[in-house]
Amino acid sequence: MTLAAYKEKIKELPLVSLFCSCFLSDPSKKQTYKYDADTVDLTWCVISDMEVIELNKRASGHAFEVILKPPSFDVVPELNASLPQRRDPSLEEIQKRLEAAEERRKCQEAELLKHLAEKREHEREVIQKAIEEHNNFSKMAKEKLTQKMEVNKENRDAHLAAMLERLQEKVS
Repeated sequence: MTLAAYKEKIKELPLVSLFCSCFLSDPSKKQTYKYDADTVDLTWCVISDMEVIELNKRASGHAFEVILKPPSFDVVPELNASLPQRRDPSLEEIQKRLEAAEERRKCQEAELLKHLAEKREHEREVIQKAIEEHNNFSKMAKEKLTQKMEVNKENRDAHLAAMLERLQEKVS
């Protein structure tokens, strides 16, 4: 493998997989762990076309040698083995599901209608209250206006009477 191909392969590998393979050098050994709250299981990130060898421990850290193997297409994982087989539902099950769906639809529709009725009732109450307040305001405004008009009429009559009295005093 050339250096360019090696660099390209390293770029393709996720960093997590590289670290996982460093910690789990032998993927055939399945260890059982007692998991704590902050324990991470590293067995899920096994890479079969890469081998990591720990060279030696240094004071500054660890040194590893990563050996990439050519990819093999001999072993194809079987996806259906882990998935449970789906069975065809019977006519009775389909009928039950349809009835349940219809019942849910009816319940939702009834709730929506109930909500809309409550909203309409609230709107009616608000409109009724606004009409009552408007009527009360109009009534009070009319009363104030008639009272002012009466006071003005009385004032005008008193003023006219005073003027007539002064006029009669001048005439006599």
